[in-house]
Amino acid sequence: MIRSFAFTTTGRLHSRDIEIFLMPTLLADTNLFLWVDIESATPDETRQILDGVFHFHPLTVEDCLNESHSPKVESYEPKEDDRFSPYLFMVIHAVDFNRQDGLFDTRELNFFLGRNFLVTYHDVPLSCIQEVEERCLRSTVHVARAPDRVAHALLDSLVDNYKPALEQLGLQIAELEEKVLRKPAPETFEDILRIKKEIIHLRQIIGPQREVLARFARGEFKLVRAHLVPYYRDVYDSLFRISELAQGYADSVSNLLQIYLNMSSNRTSEVVKVLTMITIITTPATLIASWYGMNFVTMPELQWKYGYVYVLILTITTTALTLLYFRHKKWL
Repeated sequence: MIRSFAFTTTGRLHSRDIEIFLMPTLLADTNLFLWVDIESATPDETRQILDGVFHFHPLTVEDCLNESHSPKVESYEPKEDDRFSPYLFMVIHAVDFNRQDGLFDTRELNFFLGRNFLVTYHDVPLSCIQEVEERCLRSTVHVARAPDRVAHALLDSLVDNYKPALEQLGLQIAELEEKVLRKPAPETFEDILRIKKEIIHLRQIIGPQREVLARFARGEFKLVRAHLVPYYRDVYDSLFRISELAQGYADSVSNLLQIYLNMSSNRTSEVVKVLTMITIITTPATLIASWYGMNFVTMPELQWKYGYVYVLILTITTTALTLLYFRHKKWL
């Protein structure tokens, strides 16, 4: 699916669903801004836009079509034989957290940002695209006056969508805390390891994206006008706070893992203690029985018909004295 919109410099919609052969004409009009959104399109359809209309650098086209696990931003300036206008190519990721699976679902979004155009490419529907598209078409706040404004709105919406995912993650961690403290089980241990792995995965995404947005926040790119840099800095600050929250969750899960291991160790120690107590308590009876033997009518050594009664009393007495000693030492 390919959606296209042309906006005036005042942010008003000029035309939409533009035929591909008309796009070069609209690009040549300095009073218009062209936004092309490519969603779940075939490689041929995508190349028809990226190569045929905008003539982007082949490396960025390949990066766009192939999935990238690392966010990045690159600036491209045309050389003598190049047909494209200066642009920024950016790869960034949206995330969603599925509580049923306990997994983060990452979705890649590619930007081509120029002076009078913005091209976005993604394989699946993204809520940030839909939200910004609706804002642009309403024309109430004039978001669509320039491509760097729309790019900021997309990044801002994408970062805001991290928050519900982290809230779901926080609820999952709270449930794990209750399970660990109430009745830890092997399944709980597996859940802790899975959540820990997902948080590491999330931080691996957020870290490079912070670096990408930091470059915008510092105003490194000429295609982002100076008066919009503070707005990009605000997006960076939001992502920084999300990164700190993710770090806090990582620490919480590490503490949960340590608590679980300590409680498991304590339970093992209790079992060993009980088994040891049973062994020690039964030791007098075992020693007496093995010394005298219990398979004679009368004990050969004592030649006493009440020998079994004597052995029984001796066994009970020594066992009782062992229990009293343990209680005196407060081991029971």
